[in-house]
Amino acid sequence: MKTGPAPHVVPDPETTSADHLAPRHPSPDNGVVDMTRDEFETLVADALDEIPPQLAAMMDNVAVFVEDEPDPAAPELLGLYEGTPLTERGEWYAGVLPDRILVYMGPTLRHCESREQVVEEVRTTVIHEVAHHFGFDDHELHELGWS
Repeated sequence: MKTGPAPHVVPDPETTSADHLAPRHPSPDNGVVDMTRDEFETLVADALDEIPPQLAAMMDNVAVFVEDEPDPAAPELLGLYEGTPLTERGEWYAGVLPDRILVYMGPTLRHCESREQVVEEVRTTVIHEVAHHFGFDDHELHELGWS
């Protein structure tokens, strides 16, 4: 099932995009957790490593990136999936650029109150976006507790 594109993504009938938004409760002191980009990228890699091998082997034509900030139109965006889910790929799916999973460092660090919370939020965001690659929509992910 396709989900609607994020406001900053050009709609394409052959692709879908789904996003992971931060709840609207920033840290009480509006602080930012201090973390280097290398540390954050390691957390994303660690979260990907937690995907069971049998599922990881099924991931196809998808690349994961860490970006500093999302489009200014969606400043609370923690992650974004852009592409065609595995469940919607057919005979026509060949020679296309990889799907993209984006994990946004800035909003994640602003949203979390501790390094431990960043670890959990990155894990949740990565799982959420990978689930979109497998065809889960936001409603299904919410019902499963991964929103």
